[in-house]
Amino acid sequence: MTIPVRNIYYLLLYAWGHFKSSGVIDVGADQSPDLPNLLSKVLNDGTHRLLRRGLDRGYVEVTEETRSPRGKLRLDVMTKQQTMLRGFAVCDLDELTADVLHNQVLKASLLSLGACADVEKSLRHELMTSARRMAGVSSIRLSNDLFHRVQLSRNTSQYGLLMRVCELVFHTLLPDAKGGGSKFRSILEDETRMSALFEDFLRNFYRSELSGYSAASEIMPWFAHADDEADLAYLPIMKTDISLRSGARTIVADAKYYKEVLAGGRYDLKVRSDHLYQLSTYLAHVRKKEPGQEVSGLLIYPTKDQSLRLNYRLLEMPVKIATIDLGAEWPEIHAELIELIEPVAEPTSVKFDHMA
Repeated sequence: MTIPVRNIYYLLLYAWGHFKSSGVIDVGADQSPDLPNLLSKVLNDGTHRLLRRGLDRGYVEVTEETRSPRGKLRLDVMTKQQTMLRGFAVCDLDELTADVLHNQVLKASLLSLGACADVEKSLRHELMTSARRMAGVSSIRLSNDLFHRVQLSRNTSQYGLLMRVCELVFHTLLPDAKGGGSKFRSILEDETRMSALFEDFLRNFYRSELSGYSAASEIMPWFAHADDEADLAYLPIMKTDISLRSGARTIVADAKYYKEVLAGGRYDLKVRSDHLYQLSTYLAHVRKKEPGQEVSGLLIYPTKDQSLRLNYRLLEMPVKIATIDLGAEWPEIHAELIELIEPVAEPTSVKFDHMA
């Protein structure tokens, strides 16, 4: 699937909870030819802003030999190494430094992108220059667990978006065939990662753009009984992608990222049965739990140059199956997503257009 880089950036910003309507043009989304260059520019510009205001600093425990003791004396080390014979004490102390984990991750990501063959040469040079300006910050080797160890506070919230960009870069950079740099793997071909991203995007989009509705992922209890209560522990977790609620109305929406929306042969296309079964199960449990609510279901698929609108009543509840063309202009995508939440019509028409 080919999606304009500007729209990919919108997806990322919403998915990460950092959407600001005035911020997309500022980072050069329209001028960036592809995602590697866009992410590089976002990271480089963000680093420039941090450097102008000063990198965040934190206290790091260090151990040093000194003739002027301060902090906590390490008598065990002093005795073992007999440092007093040389006139030195060994102390543990907290040092205020910019060499903290989020700065280390940022610097390592700048260096990784600076060695990426898919990034324009001039931008690679800027990335390397920005990394060199982070004097006093250690160069580390990135690993998946480092991103989970980064802890940001309200005072370091300006690092939030940059850390998400760094994590995406880490998961999409691959060593090139020559071993001297790296290449960018297209995240659009990674259905697992894009499924999670698309789900987060829709949930945060509706949370921020749909007035009068709440939007959240919900874990629902099974309405099940067993002769042996212990058997119930083996039931899988039933968790919705998005539950939209407004007054007496509840919409259960499932976000699906598939290259092919419908299953079957060219002349025998069908809705994917497992998706419909899953949504039907959610709806049945919501209706039983909330009998007074107006309950409906929605399956949403991202596509490019394709339009699908199927309207049904399943278990006496309205269900809509729809695609969103991520190749369209953003105002059209925005309007279409809002329109999907309008009351689902009776199944008077079934339409499938392929505009390849």
